[in-house]
Amino acid sequence: MARPREFDEQDVIAKATDLFWRRGYNATSVRDLGAELRLQQSSLYRTFNDKRTLFLRTLDHYRATESTQAEEQLNADGPSLEVLREWLIWMISHEAGRGCFVVNTAAELGTTDPEVQQRTEAAFEVTRKTLASLLRRGIRDGDLPAALDVDAAVELLFTTVLGLRVRERAGHDVQRLATAIDFTIKTLATSAT
Repeated sequence: MARPREFDEQDVIAKATDLFWRRGYNATSVRDLGAELRLQQSSLYRTFNDKRTLFLRTLDHYRATESTQAEEQLNADGPSLEVLREWLIWMISHEAGRGCFVVNTAAELGTTDPEVQQRTEAAFEVTRKTLASLLRRGIRDGDLPAALDVDAAVELLFTTVLGLRVRERAGHDVQRLATAIDFTIKTLATSAT
């Protein structure tokens, strides 16, 4: 007869998310996970099969929590450029020095694991779609020029977001990052094409 679990699986996933977020996939061993989560390796294997499966679950957890919070912020009421600026500033100051778990994962693992890539690309696509919706709202409300090329602006913003996340993780000065954000916002506001 199997022993009942003596831990909360969702709590373990949340703690594992934090560890993988801080250290990355490759730098986190099963021994590290066991020590951080206070679980025997046998319990980890019995519940999650292996480190990779647990890692995939942590990506899903992150997307359901942090990514959802970012999406909610971009959908907030208010002038679109103010909403965008507040989100970008929040993004570089919310988890100072950690970057974005999805961006970190994409940078570390790239295209080496199809399931990881599917999850990171799905998260990126949500960001792109939410940014496009915000920009279209800005055009409709008169915050942005009617001639703004939304698709090109989304790609510019998405690339800016990824760069900001990497720079934030690298410990770059928040004021310098805020300068880049303000210039991006100004560029969008005055864009004629």
